[in-house]
Amino acid sequence: FDDFVDVASYFIREKWTTPERLSCEGRSAGGLTMGASLNQAPELFRAAILGVPFVDLVVTMTDASIPLTTAEWTEWGNPNEPEYFDTMMSYSPMNNVKAAIYPSMLLLAGLFDPRVAYWEPAKLTATLRHDSIRHPDRPLCLKTDLS
Repeated sequence: FDDFVDVASYFIREKWTTPERLSCEGRSAGGLTMGASLNQAPELFRAAILGVPFVDLVVTMTDASIPLTTAEWTEWGNPNEPEYFDTMMSYSPMNNVKAAIYPSMLLLAGLFDPRVAYWEPAKLTATLRHDSIRHPDRPLCLKTDLS
């Protein structure tokens, strides 16, 4: 996530763009990258699209009944173990929203998405609405595909 934020900062510092013209997009685990990066530096971006984002990292990864969780503990770590739990909590988008002005955001969910449950983007949307500083020129939208 630091790399993503560093590249955005470099683009701005080198005057290739400005925060008012910079946007980002990520889907699934790429949505995790967007969520973590936006929590680190929301001021760098004007808009973001998070497509079926994997953003409730610790809750999802501790539930062995959800497909793909236990099989991915070797890659992500098992959050039931303290060392992995602490690391995952440090970047989990759901757990690191701050009182800041975030960019305009569109979060996309799918009722029947096989990898990311619809409630993850819904929970992040609710958390952002509650914990961030809402700005009238920065809409926060959730679209859920019900088919």
